[in-house]
Amino acid sequence: MKLQNKVIIVTGSSKGIGKEIAILLAQHGAKVVINYSHSETEANDTVKHITDHGGTAIAIKADVSQKEDVTMLFDQTLETFGEINVLINNAGVMDNKLLKDHTADDFSKVFDINVKGVFNTLQEANDKLADDGIILNFSSSTTKMMLPTYALYSGTKAAIEQITRVFSQEIGRGISVNAIAPGPTATALFKKGKSEETIKALGSKSPFDRIAEPEDIAKVVLFLASDDSKWISGQVICANGALV
Repeated sequence: MKLQNKVIIVTGSSKGIGKEIAILLAQHGAKVVINYSHSETEANDTVKHITDHGGTAIAIKADVSQKEDVTMLFDQTLETFGEINVLINNAGVMDNKLLKDHTADDFSKVFDINVKGVFNTLQEANDKLADDGIILNFSSSTTKMMLPTYALYSGTKAAIEQITRVFSQEIGRGISVNAIAPGPTATALFKKGKSEETIKALGSKSPFDRIAEPEDIAKVVLFLASDDSKWISGQVICANGALV
């Protein structure tokens, strides 16, 4: 029970990697806040799964790109549990097109959710996260690759990496701040628009001959969300099966 009684907000955790993270953290004793923007049914299902297995979880609707929503997310968590020990910024969107085909609205949507969302939660965490807490932001291994159609997505993740490094020096109070950079992972978000051949080809680039499952990433997050990781801060941890 590495996380006994730790209160953890996981943004975008109604499904995909976020859901697996929330479930695993709850199994290790955490009180988990399932944050969602639109997927209320999935969020409630995730809460039910956790509570049915003896864990503690609540669902809070908040669009991380909206400052007032994020303030409410933190305040409601504090009202329910009394403190916040860990923040995991998992919420994100992906819109894959050639750079020339993106619209200004595409740019705003991807950067508002992926980057402004982290900006908003870090501002709240600056004063509302408990001393000796932990912050983990989600980047992507695509920042180290030159993948066509990933310019906007990878650009947002590169911004998150540098924000992580700087904020780790700013926040103080014994709080560690890191980013995790997964490789290709078998989620609906990643698989959208990709053929099985494309997915297999990506998997073949790893010596494990597969892409990650959400559970692979959740296990790394479990370590980074625990006090065992406290001397790691200001770092980007790659979790990609030696892809890059």
